[in-house]
Amino acid sequence: MRAVIQRVTQASVTVDGVITGEIQLGLLVLLGIEDADTPEDISWLSSKIVNLRIFNDDAGVMNVSLKDIHGELLLVSQFTLHASTKKGNRPSYIRASKPDVAIPLYEKMIVQLEHDIGTTIQRGIFGADMKVSLLNDGPVTIIIDSQNRE
Repeated sequence: MRAVIQRVTQASVTVDGVITGEIQLGLLVLLGIEDADTPEDISWLSSKIVNLRIFNDDAGVMNVSLKDIHGELLLVSQFTLHASTKKGNRPSYIRASKPDVAIPLYEKMIVQLEHDIGTTIQRGIFGADMKVSLLNDGPVTIIIDSQNRE
């Protein structure tokens, strides 16, 4: 799994003009799933996301996690995170899982994140044409890939 994690003061996702998920202070997580991903990747990545110390403490140092601040989380599926641009100018998405594999893993990630954070998360709609809006705070953007644990 590949995640782009953005610290935000607000974010939303809209499908066909309807807001399907919206948060204030917290994290917007764009998630790409590949066939090699396992339940262990879900558990590891979820824990990493909710415990990343990327929010400022009282001294202005990034030393506080989403869990610590009781922040919100918006999860959006994004197969293009597994794009390969090695050959030519048209990206290949061969590494991105097809819906029959990706949807169950995406749904398990939702359950795991909600368990780890202790509250319901907001989300987009898998496979939909989504419009994502955000106000990145910092900006702080972290990319994590569970396959290489970084």
